[in-house]
Formats: sequence, structure tokens, C-alpha cells
Amino acid sequence: MKILLNHTITKLVAISALAALSAVLQAQTVDRRQQGPEPAKIDGAGMRTAPSDAIVLFDGSNLDAWVTAVSEEPASWRIEDGVVTVTPGSRTIKTKQAFGDIQLHLEWRPTAVIEGEGQSRGNSGIFLQSIYEVQILDSWENPTYVNGQAGSIYLQHPPLVNAAKPPGEWQNYDIIFKAPVFGSNGELRSPAYVTVIHNGVVVQNNVELQGATYTPMPEYGARCVPYAQEREQDCSGKMPLTLQDHGQVVSFRNIWVREL
Repeated sequence: MKILLNHTITKLVAISALAALSAVLQAQTVDRRQQGPEPAKIDGAGMRTAPSDAIVLFDGSNLDAWVTAVSEEPASWRIEDGVVTVTPGSRTIKTKQAFGDIQLHLEWRPTAVIEGEGQSRGNSGIFLQSIYEVQILDSWENPTYVNGQAGSIYLQHPPLVNAAKPPGEWQNYDIIFKAPVFGSNGELRSPAYVTVIHNGVVVQNNVELQGATYTPMPEYGARCVPYAQEREQDCSGKMPLTLQDHGQVVSFRNIWVREL
């Protein structure tokens, strides 16, 4: 009888402990269910359309969102059939608006006429904050140094794979950029990070940037001279995007950005 009583008590204690544990787990589950605020409802991107909350930088009609980088005169790249093309000597351009953390989409096409090789074939670039270049290059059967291929963070990180299409075909970049953070005294508190998706393939996976890509050695600075500009300025906050004139024919379309 005593053994049976002890067994019953043990079972009751175990059941009580399980019930208590279940209550704790349920409480933890409830605590993790967020009730708000509700994410904003937007219309997503289509094949050639930007999301409804995007800032459209080029829709095929004009370059009103851009100026020449060095002089801030109106951008003079050629627009035809909804496509804007940089031709040699038309000069690097930058956005009028400045940006920090962003999602960026752009479509680009090197000329179908193959001229030159290596860095002299379909070369351009998109400079995040006018400082950090994601390389644009005709990298189809075109050997060059690996951290200068299409999809590279120029002279820093080679792409994980070569996702290039043949010359004359449209390609696309989707870029997630986390801007660097500087302290009140100009010290770097957090470096920049970038993810690049080239033609649907991840080629840069949240890589840490080592600093500016166009200086002799990569470095960060709260003050800098942005790419293709002549004046030192405050570079610790939001900065324009820059599209490069590297002396070769490259076309662009459907450029938009979302601030994050």
C-alpha cells in the first residue's frame, strides 16, 4: 500500500511539473507574438516596374534625378527608346538626392560590339554613396583580375561566381547596402556592408567593405573627396549614388531605390 501511494505521489508530481513547464512554454510563445505596428502594404516590383514605395531614378524618360558629378550641371548622357547610354566623354553623373541604407535596382547592358579586353570592355560602375564601387564590366569570356570583374566590390571582393551574360544582353543588379556609421568626432563606429545579386545570383553576401574603392588604399573617412569630384566634403552621412563614365559604351534602364 505504501509503495502504491509513493508511486501515485510521484506521478502527480511529474504531471504537475509537466503542466508547469507547458504553461511556461505557452507563455513564452505568446510573448513572442508581436501585435504591431503593421508593415506598410506596397505593390511589389514587376519585370520592368518599381515597387510602389520606391524612388525612381530613371524610368526611361529623363535624367531629372541626376547631375554631372564634378560640376552639377544637367546630366548629358543620351536617352533613346527608354534607355540611357553613357558614351565616352559624357562624364560621370550622380543623383541629386543623397542616400544611406538602401535597396537598389538597376539594369545595364554593355554594347554588343566587342571592343577592347579586360578593363577596357564595357566598363562602368555604380558607386554607393559616391565612394564604394560595385563594378560593371563585360565579363563574358573576358579575363581580368578577379576583384575587377562584374559583380566585384572593386579592388576589394571578387564575386562569388561569374554571372555575366553575353555582350549586348540586359543584366541586372539588386543591391542591399548598409552605410557606415561615424561618431560625433568622425571615428568609424561601424563599417559598410553590401549584398549584390547579379542576374538573380548572389555574388556578394553581406561583405564588409574596407573603405573607399578608388583611393590608393581603402580607407574610411568622415571627410573625403567623393569619386569624380574635386571638393572635400562631409562624407559621414547620406551621399549621392554615382554612375561612372569609364570611356566605354554602357546602357542603363529601370533604376530605382528604396530607403531602408
